[in-house]
Amino acid sequence: MTADVSLSRLDDDDYPAYTMGRAAEMLGTSQNFLRAIGEARLITPLRSPGGHRRYSRYQLRIAARARELVDQGTPIEAACRIIILEDQLEEAQRINAEHRRTAGSANPTAAA
Repeated sequence: MTADVSLSRLDDDDYPAYTMGRAAEMLGTSQNFLRAIGEARLITPLRSPGGHRRYSRYQLRIAARARELVDQGTPIEAACRIIILEDQLEEAQRINAEHRRTAGSANPTAAA
């Protein structure tokens, strides 16, 4: 049963399954890059009981976007800020769409 629980966690985008070394390898970047985006508070890796950084797939996607911007010449601090703003915009758009759906279903004649 423990194996089933562990396997289901691997499907979870937020499960911190990757060590810093593996994450850096997957992204094709250095561990220092991961530390830098952590210091810029773009991502906050979880810590293992031994204090080692662990990254989720969601965090790796964010780190990959940061690397893309840095590779294009954007300073790391600016890249982190851009990603944070992109995330906030996406969330605001999601909330607005939800409000429109709610308002439309509450007052179907106003939508017509």
